[in-house]
Amino acid sequence: MKGKVVLITGGTSGIGRACAVAFGQAGASVVVTGRDESRLADTAQQLTQLGIAHRTVRADVGVEADAARAVDEAVAAFGRLDVLLNNAGISMRAKFADADLSVIERLMQTNFFGTVYTTKFALPYIVANKGSIVGISSIAGYRGLPGRTGYSASKFAMQGFLEALRTELLPQGVHVLVACPGFTASNIRQTALAADGSAQGESPRDEQKMMSSEEVARHILRAVQQRRRDLVLTGMGKLTVFLNKILPGLSDKLVLNHFRKEEADFSL
Repeated sequence: MKGKVVLITGGTSGIGRACAVAFGQAGASVVVTGRDESRLADTAQQLTQLGIAHRTVRADVGVEADAARAVDEAVAAFGRLDVLLNNAGISMRAKFADADLSVIERLMQTNFFGTVYTTKFALPYIVANKGSIVGISSIAGYRGLPGRTGYSASKFAMQGFLEALRTELLPQGVHVLVACPGFTASNIRQTALAADGSAQGESPRDEQKMMSSEEVARHILRAVQQRRRDLVLTGMGKLTVFLNKILPGLSDKLVLNHFRKEEADFSL
């Protein structure tokens, strides 16, 4: 990655920040976006301590103008753009019947349109360098998950968009990767939206049993270097995708039972 410039949306925590470190330590200059000034400052401090060339940009990529500015600032800082890592995302934890529709709209705006906007503005630079466009999706982009209807919809949309874009860009030699981390120890569950749009503030899962954000970042870095098409992580994630393809009816029941056990406060 030496000499490459990587733009990471939602890069101030979890997988995004871990990717900033991983790509930076591999020799890339990194540009990180986020909405929270204090987290941006913390991320900048960590990257500085590690000797990684970087810039931080306060931006909400679900806002078109912010996405455009993030790309402009990345190119202004380093003169090029080689890798776009669409990581900014919000989750939810509420049954559809109970959820305010604004929750679904917010997830689509950040998770899907944030990817669309940033990719649109980054595309000329990525094409010029035959670079990489990465979407950090989820198992929920392969298999709809109960209590996460809006999240699943946004990730299915992201994956469909990137698959179509990959096909369009084949003649230009652009690499498009869809990465699905599986269940990962990150703060996305703490910030998941409840039915009324408020943050959950807690995780329903045992984070100790999950793959770390740092390990996920190493896998993503390697997948970009190898110009892989798809990346599905964790044994549970791979099994879920496989079963959903060959035994979808059984998959419905297994997924429902799994979420019933882990989320007893849902009346699923």
